[in-house]
Amino acid sequence: MDDHRPVLLAVAHGSRLAAGVAANHALLQRVRALRPGLDVRCCFLDLARPGLPEALAALNGRAAVLVPLLLGGGYHLRVDLPRALAAAGLAHLPLARALGPHPLLAAALADRLTAAGRPPGAGPVVLAAAGSSDPAANADTARAAALLADRLDDGRPVVPAYLSAARPTPRQAVAALHAAGQRRVAVAPYLLAPGFFADRAGGAGARWTSAPLGTHDALARLVALRYDEARAGAPAPDGGIRRALLT
Repeated sequence: MDDHRPVLLAVAHGSRLAAGVAANHALLQRVRALRPGLDVRCCFLDLARPGLPEALAALNGRAAVLVPLLLGGGYHLRVDLPRALAAAGLAHLPLARALGPHPLLAAALADRLTAAGRPPGAGPVVLAAAGSSDPAANADTARAAALLADRLDDGRPVVPAYLSAARPTPRQAVAALHAAGQRRVAVAPYLLAPGFFADRAGGAGARWTSAPLGTHDALARLVALRYDEARAGAPAPDGGIRRALLT
């Protein structure tokens, strides 16, 4: 590939589930369709190959922009990714922001809820995120819930919930809404791909549970946007200590 643009190196969590890994690759196929000729590659933080160190080594000196396929800030973005870049001698490479929160994700979530059969205004929505021990990451989920409420614009609350490391869990949030007399509750998994967390979200007891974000076109556009921002020199996720040096 002779395109002069830096490689878009997407970094996903990784999964033991083949469908989860496949969903990441399918998303990046959408990105390639948006950006013909751009070298778009995928690697994983854990559980799948290639790993991030392997993918960085495979750049062979080519310019690249790292785009985390992460829905919020947290330890991976603040510590793991900069540490991996430094260990590879590539601390100068631009590192994009987390994908969320962003209105494009809210649009994708709203479409997934519609596809799951939730009528407009049916009842509250529980936004089921992976969860984190990092309060900043969970605050991102709360902001994503507010964006989804704005997008739905039907007067129904969107309650953030967490599948690990924080409370309430989606099951707890659904139960609390039921106890308050709300029976028409939907769960919107704030997840990129099928897997353990998506299965857990599906067992929260809601009337409707939407699919993970997957290969939604809005998500592909957001990946491309984060690449553009980082390449143009937008502040790095640590608040600007690292700057995108690539021109």
